[in-house]
Amino acid sequence: MSKFILKRFLMMIPVLVGVMFITFTINYFTPGDPAQAILGAEATPEAVEALREELGLNDSFIEQFGRYMWGVVTRGDLGTSYQTFQPVLKEITDRYPTTFLLALGSILLATVIGIPLGVISATRQYSFLDNATMVGTLIGVSMPHFWLGLMLILVFSVNLGIFPASGFYGPSYWVLPIITMSVQNIATFTRMTRSSMLEVIRQDYIRTARAKGLAEKDVITKHALKNALIPVITTIGMRMGAAMGGAVVCETVFTVPGLGKMLVDAIKARNYPVIQGGILFIALAYSFLNLFVDIMYGYIDPRIRSQYGGKKKGLKKEEAKKEGGAA
Repeated sequence: MSKFILKRFLMMIPVLVGVMFITFTINYFTPGDPAQAILGAEATPEAVEALREELGLNDSFIEQFGRYMWGVVTRGDLGTSYQTFQPVLKEITDRYPTTFLLALGSILLATVIGIPLGVISATRQYSFLDNATMVGTLIGVSMPHFWLGLMLILVFSVNLGIFPASGFYGPSYWVLPIITMSVQNIATFTRMTRSSMLEVIRQDYIRTARAKGLAEKDVITKHALKNALIPVITTIGMRMGAAMGGAVVCETVFTVPGLGKMLVDAIKARNYPVIQGGILFIALAYSFLNLFVDIMYGYIDPRIRSQYGGKKKGLKKEEAKKEGGAA
């Protein structure tokens, strides 16, 4: 299993380097001058040129990217914000807990609702409940975050006055953003669980369990669901990473002071160090989430355990038995 974890960890390195290179390249070739954006339209050409020299913007692409890579690798330095002149890493760590809480809350809500709904839908295939669930999930998958967020604000904040429309200062502020981000995930988890359960409950070992007289509840929860959850867990991990990246839209709609809102503001101000650092941090979090899911997948699926070490242990046991029998 350690070989499996090491292999997945080493695969993260080229991914992160690629993210840094692509982000830096896009920023470098994007039209516009960060120095001009910092000083304003009334700044003199001499002042703009002096600031460009101070920030190292007159250096070649190779020099700038090499300096950026060296700082990230050797010191963990993501640069300094052009707006606040604070270290980018500090700004990210200040904002990231909010984004993580928003993403985690939406995933937990989607998991608690989506998986049981998918199981019920699969065990009652083609019933009214199953058809209604599939129609509802199709609607949920089709609704964009920004539209749903605006509709929730209109209904629950403007008309009913139950929840605040913006900010993220307490539990009451969390409700609408979390619901907005969880709807698509609920639909995705429901459909994935249903599809996986339908495939599993048709297997021979499920028929055998029923033939032995096991209660249907035990057949579903102890035998079918465990194997059906393998692809669902992978989907949950991927959606958690996507939720952190997709929080940009939700945080903008609800004015949540998180990582996504910080990235939007940085893009508007051409604050390239913050853009690069924020995207790299999201990619890093996404990679570690995928690594965690892969590790969980390895513990749940015995085929992966046997592929990375299990076969050798089995062979050693067989050899020991043969030697014992020969003796």
